Amino acid sequence: MFEKLLKHGGRIACGLILGAAAPAIADEVGCVTTAWKLIGANHKVCVDVFEDPKIPNVICHISQARTGGISGGLGLAEDPSQFSLACRQIGPIALPAKLPAEETVFSESTSLLFKSTNITRLWDAKHNTLVYLAISRKVIEGAPANSVSTVPVMPWGK
Repeated sequence: MFEKLLKHGGRIACGLILGAAAPAIADEVGCVTTAWKLIGANHKVCVDVFEDPKIPNVICHISQARTGGISGGLGLAEDPSQFSLACRQIGPIALPAKLPAEETVFSESTSLLFKSTNITRLWDAKHNTLVYLAISRKVIEGAPANSVSTVPVMPWGK
């Protein structure tokens, strides 16, 4: 757990301090530098992967911009609300008997105190599709940044 706290620049630690424990914890796939910084960490875009905690065989990849510099390297900078989301079925899906129409499946702090990226799973029963919506949230005001991905629940294999 300590390695995850260091890898995410304190983002998980901030959420735990505020009592906002994430439903799922992401693993970092990798990062690409977008701007080199002379002092401190580089600006980058990182890709993380997490499994839907209640729907086995559904994974989501989220890419997010991460602020560099000295404050970014210390986990004190506010990351921009720039992200992309892709969710896929990787095996047979068995839906729980009572699937909520809306449920937060992932949350990560993107500033020291007041901003986070949240991913909510919505259930589109009419089209038998799981819908994953990523949004940026601020405690004081919302942000319009969002991304959506869908996973149709279909037979697997055979």
